[in-house]
Amino acid sequence: MHHQIDSLAYTNRLRYLPPEHKLLFGITLFCLSWAAPSPLQLLITVWIAIWIVIYARIPASVYLKLQAIPLGFWLTSVPALVLAGVGLSDMESVQTDVFWGINFGHFFLYLSQQGLQQITILFTRSLVLTSCMYFILLTVPFVEIVRILKKIGCPSLITELLTLMYRFIFLLTETASELLTAQQARIGYCNWKTGIRSIGIVVSQLLRRTLENYRQISLGLTSRGFTGELKVWYIRRYKPDFRYIIEAICGCVLLFVNIGWHYVSRI
Repeated sequence: MHHQIDSLAYTNRLRYLPPEHKLLFGITLFCLSWAAPSPLQLLITVWIAIWIVIYARIPASVYLKLQAIPLGFWLTSVPALVLAGVGLSDMESVQTDVFWGINFGHFFLYLSQQGLQQITILFTRSLVLTSCMYFILLTVPFVEIVRILKKIGCPSLITELLTLMYRFIFLLTETASELLTAQQARIGYCNWKTGIRSIGIVVSQLLRRTLENYRQISLGLTSRGFTGELKVWYIRRYKPDFRYIIEAICGCVLLFVNIGWHYVSRI
């Protein structure tokens, strides 16, 4: 998946647009989405999906798989936010918050109305904010993000650490995938006991291979005369598209006006 994401960042239909424009657009939407109410967040999510799937021509299956990641974390938090319980003697103190409940002996388990509101807000916010990050991730190559950070004066130590971390993400996932495939081929997860043992082997081997890859990268950089700064070669072949610029500006202005109107009307 990580290799596919990196490949799509270089081959999408918005590749010719200046990365500064796309990065600014994604950050602006991220800030506006954070302050927007839930219904407006859903509209922003749909708008970003149009940019990613229709304009950038990112496969919808890939985008949906990526969206399943934050939804999975959201699902794990639902029981903790929605379910609540009190003793039967304290039921009167929570009557206004009870959406539905059931008695278990001397204990009352119920669905919290406040919790339902919280998971709704959490669902829309996590969906729209991850959509903004996916827009940047799928349309702007990481090399261009690092170049922009250097251009605006970001310390070289931070950009070098980001580059190395990005590289090690690929190495880590590729190594883990190879180990899991090898164990599945040897029926390493046929039962619970064997599966736990196989996971332990994967973790130990993953640490050893990661340290070995780190040593090889360090030797490779040293042999190539690494002086503390990674030089990345690129050719600027970008041209602005006024159609996308106008849509982005008008959309962000409308969002800003609607968000401002929402908070003014609540005063």
